[in-house]
Amino acid sequence: MELLPLSVFIIARNEADRIGPVIEAAFDLTDDVLVVDSGSTDGTQALATSLGARVIHNDWPGYGPQKRFAEDNCERAWLLNLDADEWMPPELRTEIRALFSGTGPEADAYEIRIAEVFPGEDAPHPFAYALPPVRLYAKAKGRYSASPVHDRVDMTPGARVARLKGIVHHFSVRSIGDQIMKLNAYADQQVQDLEARGKHIPTWRIFVEFPAAFLKAYIIRRHALRGVYGFITAMNFAFYRFLRVAKDYERRRLAAKARKSTP
Repeated sequence: MELLPLSVFIIARNEADRIGPVIEAAFDLTDDVLVVDSGSTDGTQALATSLGARVIHNDWPGYGPQKRFAEDNCERAWLLNLDADEWMPPELRTEIRALFSGTGPEADAYEIRIAEVFPGEDAPHPFAYALPPVRLYAKAKGRYSASPVHDRVDMTPGARVARLKGIVHHFSVRSIGDQIMKLNAYADQQVQDLEARGKHIPTWRIFVEFPAAFLKAYIIRRHALRGVYGFITAMNFAFYRFLRVAKDYERRRLAAKARKSTP
């Protein structure tokens, strides 16, 4: 099977339990699969190497900088970014391969919908909400944002962006407890980013963030269609959004106290 002028890059840390199928699917498209590891202790590096991926260590600098580091180490003219828990089903791989047939891709970048697969499911719900970020793009036309918390590709002015029909299967939730720890850590990173940029979240949002975020997840993002587990994940999302606002308020409250106590 002909390989594409494409590099696939994956950032990872302690992903040995789920990165294997992601790498194997990527090799259906290219022979350049790069894993940038930030210090795994579960054998992720050895597993990725055994499957044929190039593995490079880079201490964690934040989401944007880590993905930029990966971009700089890719060898092909086109880039496809996947997280270590994002698997490309055969239909999506076929669609990507078709883009490069003939005269090649008509656009400079492609959005790919990403839909969560909850524990106990084999595939996303038919009506699952799916985020559509740019994930496939010409290296000369796009680059990940330098933001440590905002995970997005910034395109050059005038770049043409299209959307693929296929969906990435996102196995993001290992367990309820793991999800809570992950969201708590992400809330901390977002508050640190706000502080670094001299920004803050209005205090009044403490009182409305939880119910508003729950409705967003449960109704707008259609978690209501996912049964009991959908309700649980909507609650977790709402708590994470509330926690982000609460931690920002706490940061400002402690900073104000420190200023008052300074002679």
